[in-house]
Amino acid sequence: MSKVSYYTAEGLKKLRSELDQLRDVERPKASQAIAEARDKGDLSENAEYDAAKEAQGLLEMRISKLEGTLANARLIDESQLDTSKVLVHSNVTIKNQTNGQQMKYKLVAQSEADLKSGKISVDSPIGKGLLGKKVGEIAEIQVPNGTVKLEVLEITRD
Repeated sequence: MSKVSYYTAEGLKKLRSELDQLRDVERPKASQAIAEARDKGDLSENAEYDAAKEAQGLLEMRISKLEGTLANARLIDESQLDTSKVLVHSNVTIKNQTNGQQMKYKLVAQSEADLKSGKISVDSPIGKGLLGKKVGEIAEIQVPNGTVKLEVLEITRD
């Protein structure tokens, strides 16, 4: 059984457009590449044919994975979420208790995670550690370097 993931409307739209791109553009390109390689003769020693078949297999695997993700995706109504504790799609301002550094993150589904834009996965160690915390609480999170203590300063929604 696959795990249900919660997405914003923007995140779902991005997934659907990627799937459409793969199905409608990349799949025909892969078939064309195989046909061109097949026309070049002996398939037993045709590296171009082998590469095209391998690329097609990887493409089909990606399409299948996206279809599975979309089948288990749920659109989340952010206006209905509780802002008293950290949940999926919360904007969280945290303070590292060790060095005093403040950071702001949005907790999102794994496929929407992008650290550069401040989006971290709820499945990451920090995301898991922050889930359910309230303003003023301290999350003790196991990271490869040891334990980090993060204080929740603010929880907001977009």
